[in-house]
Amino acid sequence: MSAHNLLRKQVVSEVKKRRLIFFTIAVLSFVYLLVSLLFGDAGLFRYLELHRTKQNLERQLVEINRQNEQIRQQIKLLKEDPFYREKLAREEFGLAKPDEYIFQYDR
Repeated sequence: MSAHNLLRKQVVSEVKKRRLIFFTIAVLSFVYLLVSLLFGDAGLFRYLELHRTKQNLERQLVEINRQNEQIRQQIKLLKEDPFYREKLAREEFGLAKPDEYIFQYDR
């Protein structure tokens, strides 16, 4: 019976070792997956960084589109509206009609 108990203790010991090895491998795998999901190239932090970059680029795109529309409007006015051309020539370039005086005041 003593040999039977010894054999039983060895089997129980082997089962405990296998469980410990399996548990250790499972925990290490879980830790690896967690670290990979958080810090990897396709991880959470990289995703958040790319999301912020995308939002910034979308804001810049909206601003550029707004500026493009303003420029298109100015081009249209320059092509079609002689009063706008005259106003722009007077304000931006200081031009005047013949026999016309321009008074400039220092602020």
